[in-house]
Amino acid sequence: MVLLKSFRNIFGVSELRKKIFFMLGVLIINRLGTYIPVIGVNVPMLADLMQQKSGIGGLLGYFDIFSGGALTRCTVFALGIQPYITASIMLQILGMTIPSLEQLLKEGEYGRKIINQYTRYLTLVLSVAYSFSYAWFLELNGLVLVPGWGFRIIFVLTLTAGAMLVMWMGDQISLHGIGNGSSMLIFAGIVSQYPAHALKLVNMVDLGQVHLLMALAVLVAYMAITAAIVYLEKADRKIPVHYARRVVGNKVYGGQSTYIPFKINGAGIMPVIFAGTVARFPLMIASMLSVYFPSLQVVVQSFYTGPLYYVVQFLLVIMFSFFYTALFVNPVELAENIRKGGGFVPGLRPGKQTADYFNYTLTRVGLIGAVYLATLTVLPIILQTFFHIPFEESGTSMLIVIGVALELSNQIESYLIERRYEGFLSNGRLKGKALRS
Repeated sequence: MVLLKSFRNIFGVSELRKKIFFMLGVLIINRLGTYIPVIGVNVPMLADLMQQKSGIGGLLGYFDIFSGGALTRCTVFALGIQPYITASIMLQILGMTIPSLEQLLKEGEYGRKIINQYTRYLTLVLSVAYSFSYAWFLELNGLVLVPGWGFRIIFVLTLTAGAMLVMWMGDQISLHGIGNGSSMLIFAGIVSQYPAHALKLVNMVDLGQVHLLMALAVLVAYMAITAAIVYLEKADRKIPVHYARRVVGNKVYGGQSTYIPFKINGAGIMPVIFAGTVARFPLMIASMLSVYFPSLQVVVQSFYTGPLYYVVQFLLVIMFSFFYTALFVNPVELAENIRKGGGFVPGLRPGKQTADYFNYTLTRVGLIGAVYLATLTVLPIILQTFFHIPFEESGTSMLIVIGVALELSNQIESYLIERRYEGFLSNGRLKGKALRS
């Protein structure tokens, strides 16, 4: 009953209620678009090819996670939000290396608007490139009913328009809904596959392919992995910072204590996405060249079926975790900003000593986060291989779903506390009358 009351509190705030319904409306429209097929493609044969774990089928199957199955069905929204995410990442990285873009990032709201506009232009370019490559792949594998430039032009225009519409939907959720729009679209796509995966497991139990105890073991394993992800996603290392008291005129500034949180997983989901793409892309090239060099196909198959692939992916996740953390957390700059603000870490001198301590702490915490991400990436495969547990969800998809759900619950919590509720999923009761329409 307390849980139901807490959920009912969400709809007691007019502004929050409108945001949630707006978000749900956009997500429903987005899911409908993932079932509108593109003309001229043999979808059943494409689905069979996407089931392959090696070569280009494995690469497209990996990207299909983020489209919610639309890539397998070859629909209008087949590209999903992937071009926009890629463009955003590219602009973030370029913003750290190109002085003009770095200056825009420091110009506040005006700079962000310009960067967002550049991101949209780059999304358009990437959408055209992705859709043309997809059309070429379909023709190369004989999946197009009437191949030629007529099909290519219609296909590219359809998928590019769909990708731009998905990008616009994500922006609308961020502006008028709740949560990050891009993350919510990916979240909805992954969650939409859960009923089919659960039904598949039930059918396997009914047919005797999987024992009932094994199915229960799958549920227990999912719950244990989910609990571990929630715990580690919220974990951080707090470094205390004290600010000296300063008197400027008749006002007193500082004299307070705070802390800097170094999250265990400060890099988020991006290292997993980068590692998966890097690990699969060379195999896609080798699979395409195997038409002319048959021996390459043996190398591709042995790499995918053996443990070497998972070792490489494990190491890539760790490498990208450190790279992504170092890209966005600068210990020297952080220490300098604290020094300029009159702050200091107890027991350390401001400046270089503080920066060295930040770097040391960030490396130790980052190592835990990197190993955690890498283990999560390969853990479902290990369980499926050694214990024959039919895991349908990858560690990447589980991390995305749980991370987005935590972010969404935190935002709802903030709205409820602001309206004098005790919070989302709290055991308390209403402390004051909420603002109602």
